[in-house]
Amino acid sequence: MDEPPIATITKRELYFIFGALMMGMLLAALDSTIVATALPTIVGDLHDASHLSWVVVAYLLATTVSVPLWGKLGDLYGRKSFFQWAIVIFLVGSMLCGLSHSIVELIIFRTLQGLGGGGLMVGAQAIIADVVSPRERGRYAGFFGATFGAATVLGPLLGGFIVEYWSWRWIFYINLPLGVAALIVTSAVLPSSKRRVDHIIDYAGMLVLTVGASALILFTSLGGTTLKWLSGPSLALLVGGVAVSVVFVFVERRSKEPILAPHLFANRVFSSASAIGFVVGFAMYGALIFLPLYFQDVRGTTPTMSGLRLLPMMAGLFFTSILTGLLVSRGWKYRPFPILGTVVMTVGLALLSTVSGQTSSVVLSLYMLVLGMGLGLVMQILVTAVQNAVDPGDIGAATAGANFFRSMGGSFGTAVFGALYANELPHQLAAGFGVAGSPILKIAPSSFTPELLRKLPPAQLSIILHAISSSIQELYRWAIPFGAVAILLSLTLPEIKLRSSVHPIADEVPMSNADPLL
Repeated sequence: MDEPPIATITKRELYFIFGALMMGMLLAALDSTIVATALPTIVGDLHDASHLSWVVVAYLLATTVSVPLWGKLGDLYGRKSFFQWAIVIFLVGSMLCGLSHSIVELIIFRTLQGLGGGGLMVGAQAIIADVVSPRERGRYAGFFGATFGAATVLGPLLGGFIVEYWSWRWIFYINLPLGVAALIVTSAVLPSSKRRVDHIIDYAGMLVLTVGASALILFTSLGGTTLKWLSGPSLALLVGGVAVSVVFVFVERRSKEPILAPHLFANRVFSSASAIGFVVGFAMYGALIFLPLYFQDVRGTTPTMSGLRLLPMMAGLFFTSILTGLLVSRGWKYRPFPILGTVVMTVGLALLSTVSGQTSSVVLSLYMLVLGMGLGLVMQILVTAVQNAVDPGDIGAATAGANFFRSMGGSFGTAVFGALYANELPHQLAAGFGVAGSPILKIAPSSFTPELLRKLPPAQLSIILHAISSSIQELYRWAIPFGAVAILLSLTLPEIKLRSSVHPIADEVPMSNADPLL
């Protein structure tokens, strides 16, 4: 593998680079959640609700499957040019999304936007690895983790605000000036690779990975909503996704320059961090999607206010993510943080499993603060550990792999917890009304909206709200075992001394053979 280029850069230039990378990552992360609160308005304007879920799924799918491709291409040909191409693709997709006149057009352009978003996500994290040593990288990685986590909270809030006061099209147009600024800064100060070496591109691996990951993401995203879980198309997606994933393993073993090299999985840090990321993503995304539902249905808040209610969780994530990065950059070992983080995260999930309609806002805010602090301790430090443990020529692929497995975990978690909720709510309603034939049960639970619920008689409304909150409680109880699995997996993460230079030097411990420092 070629080593990434290293150029001497000043602190001033580094701050400009970091700001541009942060902006790129924020844009990509926000656009995965910002459309959530705008979907009803978009559907009303474009007059097509039949493909509603695809507006979200298209972006998620394109981002996830393109991450390994962007990471590998950056390793092969240099990250600057591909990061800039990712910005351009993202901006073109954003502009076309804002100009869409039908749902089909919007879905197509969201896919294009997602392709660029995947490059922004992995490019930002990999470029920092090229210009900052692992020892110093912690302080920057902490801000990346905080930005990524904050986007899950700020996205719905910002989307609701823009729709309420402007137009849904500005959800996409607002990306243009920010993206252009990031493009100008990276062009001016980011060092370029001067080496040009012929490479063999793993086209077969790219194709097989895209097909396999797409099938599994579509299964988890559409199962239980657009498709029934046990329907023929749904099962075909599952079986096909698993089968193609097996084929991908054999394709990569035969490839001279694989897109996701098998030797990465022999690296204990990479394999452990990927497993932790998958489970944490599973628990995090699967659990977080029900907090806005709780606020809007049970508490009766607006979409904008439900986003504001999530600010304690964002504050906790920001604080611990940044603090963790600073401590690691000052010489602290990184291994204790994922262990502590998964423990705190599991405690937060356990606390949220006790929340009812009568829980005070102060207590609920404290519970969300605990969950956010746990997530901040574990999310981004895993990327720093992975980048430190692999050869410089594999940094892009390893960074992409860590993000890929976290995204896949989030996709699976969202689907599984959504199915559990859809199954639990009817049982809670039947138990509340006492008679399965009660008239209210003729209304499908999937049709419940805050507006519909507030039109019901107070006695019926009280039973339904109790059923919703009880169902959400049950989901968080299901999330606790996944938190426990994350704790166990975090104990397998080796501690390797962080390098003080961007490249390994002769007297440092070989990365692939280093023993854990317990």
